Amino acid sequence: MELKALDHLVLTTQNLDACLHFYIDILGMRHIEQNGRHALAFGCQKINIHTQKGEFQPAAAVPTYGSLDLCILTQTPLPQVRDELLEKGWPILEGIVERTGALGKMDSLYLRDPDGNLVELSHYREEAPEK
Repeated sequence: MELKALDHLVLTTQNLDACLHFYIDILGMRHIEQNGRHALAFGCQKINIHTQKGEFQPAAAVPTYGSLDLCILTQTPLPQVRDELLEKGWPILEGIVERTGALGKMDSLYLRDPDGNLVELSHYREEAPEK
């Protein structure tokens, strides 16, 4: 078996409006709504949103609000990302710091979404080769 890429993940939120505000208005993702189901899209990735724990089955064994720790890559250099977040009034937990991602050295900054999930925004220092 050869795995290729992550297609989507599921985020469980206790406040859909606050969740959508953060991911759409603060981070710039696109909102997709179909048949009463919500998702966020950016690049070729998608985050499905559940508004209740285990809303759609099968689901994680113990879905919990605020349990995600995810890293999202940005094409925008992090000083500009930091400035945009500050202009929008969103608090930054930490950053800009050096980290190592799946493809090498990158810079990261950290913030929390309204449910308490840790969101790491990262930018590779050099164009990372695709794997």
